[in-house]
Order: sequence, then structure tokens, then C-alpha cells
Amino acid sequence: MLTIALSKGKLIESALDLFRRAGYEITGLSADSRRLIFVSPENDMTFLIVRSSDVPTYVEYGGADAGIVGKDVLMEQESDVYEPLDLGFGECRISVASLRGEGANDRLSSKIRIATKYPRISERYFNKRGISVEIIKLYGSIELAPVVGLADRIVDLVETGGTLKAHDLVEVEVIAQSTARFIVNRASLRLKQEPLMELIRKLRTAVQDQRALSDNRRTSAVGARKKKMVRP
Repeated sequence: MLTIALSKGKLIESALDLFRRAGYEITGLSADSRRLIFVSPENDMTFLIVRSSDVPTYVEYGGADAGIVGKDVLMEQESDVYEPLDLGFGECRISVASLRGEGANDRLSSKIRIATKYPRISERYFNKRGISVEIIKLYGSIELAPVVGLADRIVDLVETGGTLKAHDLVEVEVIAQSTARFIVNRASLRLKQEPLMELIRKLRTAVQDQRALSDNRRTSAVGARKKKMVRP
């Protein structure tokens, strides 16, 4: 039996939909469920529902054979796991943001204060640019830090930018793009190679089919707009 760690929150609905499209019907498990462990005997799988930041830990140390988690978490934790699939959903970006009008003030003579849930990503990024920073680790309400003078900038995950705009913040730099990834424990890949490789194959096919469908829809939409524009 394979044990799969899934992230609570935004990714779980898309993750369960992906499994269904790959042919794994998981009856009884939903995004609203409060169960932390769910056995699916028909699929020979057990699902663990954990915090996103814990998924790589469960997988790296063998508590789970595989898992689904955002690339932002993997970049921050630098976990020793195999990452065979970019699943495409949960798309967002890790960005630097500041109060409007203050984005270009790099104070080379003193440290810039950065508030973030991603201290490792932030420090690596600014160190590569030769900018000295002081990292302030926060666990929530990152957008408030520049507003109250706690930090000069923030590094946070941005999806639409609506929360930044509501606090008069603007993106000044994009550090990296993030999507959901399928990760695998390295020992499990050897010991349970056959079922894991079959799962990876089916998930990859489902992802490719979904991308092809999305591409066809975009092409059709563009074609429809062009036809509308050339009408007499």
C-alpha cells in the first residue's frame, strides 16, 4: 500500500481531482473532511492530510511514500526528495513587494528589513544580488509589516495581487514561479518502484491531457475573437 501526503488548504481539491482524472476514484475523501488519515483500499493507498509545510518532511523521512506540495515549500525547505512531476495547478509566484513608491530604494549602506514566511529563499535571493538584509520571520499577516514600519519589504506568495493592492503594496520583483509538485521518497522509489512508477505514469498522463484541453480551449477562444473582429 502506498502512503500519500496531501496538503491541507487550497491544493487538496485540485489534488483529489487529479487523482480522479488519473483513474483513482477516492470515495469519501474531500477538501471539507476533517479526517487526517484516510484509507482507500480500492486503490491500495492511504492518504495523510497534513500542513503543506509538513508534506516534504513526511516524504523525506519515510512517513509517506509520496506527496503533493507547492514548489515554494520545496524551495524553502530544500528537502531531499525526488520531484518527478510538475502538476501545473496551484500556480502563483514568490515575489518581493513594498509600499507603493518605495520599491527601488536599495540601501546599500545598511540592511534592508525583509518580513517573510520564506527566510531561506529571501536570504539566498538578496545575497546573490549583493544586498544586505535582515530577515524577520512571520507566520501570517505579512502584508502588514511595511504598513506599520516593521519591514522595508516583504517576500510572499502572490496569486492575484489583490491582497497586496488592498494594503497599498506593489510587486517590485518576482523571485520564482510556483506550482504544485508530486514528490517521492527516494527509498520508496526503490522498494515500491512498480506501484510508484505506475502512479507517476497515470498522473503524468492526466496532467498532459488537462494541459492539452486547456490549450485547445485557449486556441478556440482566440479563434472566436478573431472571427468576431473581422465581421463586416
